[in-house]
Amino acid sequence: MADAQPGERTRADRGERRSPPARRVIRILDHFVQHPDRRYGLSELARRLEISKPTCLGILTELCASGYLVRDDADTTYGPGPALIAAGRAASMGLPMGVVARRHLECLAAEFHSACTASAVAGGRIVVLESVGPLPEGGRSATGKTYPFAPPVGLMYALWEPDEVFEQWLSREPTAPVRLDRDRLRSVVAQCRARGYLVDRLTPAGQRLYRLMAGFDTADLPEEVRGLVGEMVTSLGERVYLPDADDADDVDVAAGGRHRVNVIAAPVFDAAGRQAMVVTLHVGDEISRGEIERRAAALRGTAAAVTAELHGTDPFA
Repeated sequence: MADAQPGERTRADRGERRSPPARRVIRILDHFVQHPDRRYGLSELARRLEISKPTCLGILTELCASGYLVRDDADTTYGPGPALIAAGRAASMGLPMGVVARRHLECLAAEFHSACTASAVAGGRIVVLESVGPLPEGGRSATGKTYPFAPPVGLMYALWEPDEVFEQWLSREPTAPVRLDRDRLRSVVAQCRARGYLVDRLTPAGQRLYRLMAGFDTADLPEEVRGLVGEMVTSLGERVYLPDADDADDVDVAAGGRHRVNVIAAPVFDAAGRQAMVVTLHVGDEISRGEIERRAAALRGTAAAVTAELHGTDPFA
């Protein structure tokens, strides 16, 4: 391994020493959490997770002994065990804001016949706490999925934080090379904070890419995925729709055209005025500026209701 350059800090210096054996265990648990309705044999699981069969068998045996997984002796397949279910319940009790958000999101999902989610950053990763409404492509709920929290992923989770926290996120090791258009990014921050919502224009191909990234640690992303991210995201903040600037630059839109919108996101705040969670309304279609504003207003109302129930304070209000 190359020596660190003067002034650089290694992972060990930052208290970030990694454990490959532990990461393999986490990958197996993550896989079962993301596919709770499936059971897997040793060979299929080892192949999917790119872990040698002997190593995979050793981990599975220990997880079964601890109750996190169970083994069906009839067909020698593995599935979630009672300890994993108990851990999930404990996590849910520790993150009650997701339960509060769900009640409000169910009304929003019914109004627009769209999927809605509540997600937050926990343990340095983005975690989907609740997902309601129509199931996404593939037919599985997004609840429980995790994503890397590093540029270009996670802008909406740092956008309404204090400036120093936003800068800390911006300085994280990126999941792929990112070009920073500082002027654009400053506009994104200012307008989203003023409006109280963000409009994400991620393309269908980009959505598939993000689904592929679910469960991976930033450092574990396959090289092909990092390459795709680099190709699809050239400038941080360029996917965010800025009504006045973007409409002025687009003659068709200015004449009454439509925008391709992936999701609209709004923040939920805690009692200290910190961004505690993000709620989103999925669109996945081309809609007019007026329709964007209508849906954004409804989402903002939902976010405000959740903030109020959590006794939070919106510092931008």
